[in-house]
Amino acid sequence: MMKDTRLKQLFLLFIMCCGAIHAQGSQKFKVILDAGHGGKDFGAVYNGYVEKNITLNVVLKAGKILEGDNGIDVIYTRKADVFTELTERPGLANRNSGDIFISVHCNSENTKAAFGAETYVIGTTKNASNIDVAKKENVVMSVEKDYKVKYEGYNTAAPEVIAGALSTQEPVLSKSIDLASKVQEGFVNNAKRKNRGVKQAPLWVLNKAAMPGIFIVLGFISNADEGAYLNSDAGQDEMAKALAAAILAYKKEYFTVSGAASSAATLPAKPVAAATTTTTAAANVNTPVAASTAPVVFKVQIAASGTDIALEPYNFNGLSPISKDASTAVIKYFYGGVSSYAEAKELLVTAKEKGYTSAYVVAFRDGKKIPLQDALK
Repeated sequence: MMKDTRLKQLFLLFIMCCGAIHAQGSQKFKVILDAGHGGKDFGAVYNGYVEKNITLNVVLKAGKILEGDNGIDVIYTRKADVFTELTERPGLANRNSGDIFISVHCNSENTKAAFGAETYVIGTTKNASNIDVAKKENVVMSVEKDYKVKYEGYNTAAPEVIAGALSTQEPVLSKSIDLASKVQEGFVNNAKRKNRGVKQAPLWVLNKAAMPGIFIVLGFISNADEGAYLNSDAGQDEMAKALAAAILAYKKEYFTVSGAASSAATLPAKPVAAATTTTTAAANVNTPVAASTAPVVFKVQIAASGTDIALEPYNFNGLSPISKDASTAVIKYFYGGVSSYAEAKELLVTAKEKGYTSAYVVAFRDGKKIPLQDALK
């Protein structure tokens, strides 16, 4: 009798282990797509163009493309013209353990002259237009029931107050920047939009997301030409395809079946010396590896900061050499530069011992960042 019970226990344990192995092997890359506004919240409205409708159409089109990849699980904050509370958007992403969070929006301005796409990551800024974007978007919370209780202590007229509380985005800021850069490259190269760059703003919806998160401005519907483009099926198709392609490129670089690679940390506050000299070339992960015979260089990405910091060992806990990529509003910092992945892993150990616990290895060819998987081939 005891023997039979023991056999049953072992068999049950075997089944459980098989299930666990299967679950790990079938793990998917979770993309949280957030169509800005919705329902009673129309967003920007100009010339009959309504932001909430444009963002939903682009998100659904991009999501449909991504759903064609068996390795991706697409989760939407809304799939219809409904109002989703601001706090619920990153909340949904966090509850579902999303790998990336993408909030899609349009913009407008009174002169009707501005046009082009731009992508934001969380952060402080003194730029008036960036702060204006945060004010426009964060004020959505005021149409929610009991918003004064729910968002106690937050002043929509002064969004910069969240800048001192970046705890959820801080560990993943570097990846947020990489994702934003890929999206901007896609909009410029594939959809032929004007590049307004990667920027920082104190956006509440990003501040509460615990995974790499970006806030996309597809363009300005106040501009007659761009508004017509974004409101058209053809324009929405192009923007959706560019967005989906950028997400797939990010997935290829960072995601593995066992889980996403660790993120680079944001630099801790410390005294900063004078301006720096050397700068790593701007990242372009879409550059084909086979197009060049130049050797691959491996580095350890250790930090991201809105501050331009002198590349001196005392600013990086004694690490040297340090290089940087200052091609976006948030500067990325790298440690070392070696020709073999084995050496890079040794540098990674050193970086983590120095306090950069979520640093990770990246690869460059011809001064341009390439997917690590391609480099290892």
